[in-house]
Amino acid sequence: MQWVNTITQGILLGGLYALFGTGLSLIFGVMRLVNLAHGDFIVLAAYLSLMAMAFGLHPLLTLFVVIPILFLLGVLLQRGVLNKVLGEGLMPPLVITFGLSILVQNGLQLAFSADSQDLDAGALETASMRFSEVTIGTFPLITFITAVVILVALQLFFNRTKLGQAFRATSDDPGTAELMGINSRQIYGWAMGLSLAVVAVAGVLLGIRTNFTPTIGPARLIFAFETVIIGGLGSIWGTLAGGIILGLSQNIGAALDPTWFQLAGHIVTLLVLAIKPSGLFARTRDA
Repeated sequence: MQWVNTITQGILLGGLYALFGTGLSLIFGVMRLVNLAHGDFIVLAAYLSLMAMAFGLHPLLTLFVVIPILFLLGVLLQRGVLNKVLGEGLMPPLVITFGLSILVQNGLQLAFSADSQDLDAGALETASMRFSEVTIGTFPLITFITAVVILVALQLFFNRTKLGQAFRATSDDPGTAELMGINSRQIYGWAMGLSLAVVAVAGVLLGIRTNFTPTIGPARLIFAFETVIIGGLGSIWGTLAGGIILGLSQNIGAALDPTWFQLAGHIVTLLVLAIKPSGLFARTRDA
């Protein structure tokens, strides 16, 4: 029964990793851009939530503050900076986002110091439900359900709305999309805004789940990369599958030896890269 609990917790942890990876997968799928500051924006969202809590808000209610801020930041960042270097090769966007990563880390450290912080959600953090011999934490379950809801919403957005179809057309063939009257640069701005909106959710949920400091962003970026590498870059449901596989591998590794938590995830990622470099659930045209 211990293994059933281990597997259950691994699956639920996969929901958080799916949230880490969704924004990264989204912007790669739309504009083939890799955001090296992605993990630091997750941490920034946690700190914005911490600031909003100073006004007496519950951490989950701060999402109504943090999501719009990150969305607007994403739109402005893409339109004001990243759009200027798209189409000039792989390196310029990587260099800019690497610089943003350093900027966010140092800015947070100056503002909040290097001390560990957390988002106090009260009894929600320790609440659980017991099913026979299996115990499920209420908050991890909420996190997993949130990830599924967001992925369903994104799927409906891409398939059922005109803006979503413009996203897909721009992703498939930017040149043809431009000829059809779609402003690809504007679409890229909305895509980055949507990506950071998902990042906002991931950051707040991360801050409730565990402590955070200004320098943990790169580690979250690695988990996001591993999630989308396993599932397949640009694949919405592949991101969820990748998160679950990563969470399962880490929890099973930790059950065998506590020092294997991260190592087990890295090994699984390398195996997937060796066997199927495109990921287990590579993006399809209707994803």
